[in-house]
Amino acid sequence: MAKKVVATLKTGTGKEYSKVITMVKSPKTGAYSFKEAIVHNDHVKDAIAGNSK
Repeated sequence: MAKKVVATLKTGTGKEYSKVITMVKSPKTGAYSFKEAIVHNDHVKDAIAGNSK
């Protein structure tokens, strides 16, 4: 499955997307976790700001 994703991202349309990794702090424990999302290049700033989905 990973090969299929890599092959898709190497095509011309795959270059329009970026993988965004944000760090989220749990309000209960104070521990940090990481949230990953693949978003269109036009919406990267929204995803980092937490306005995605």
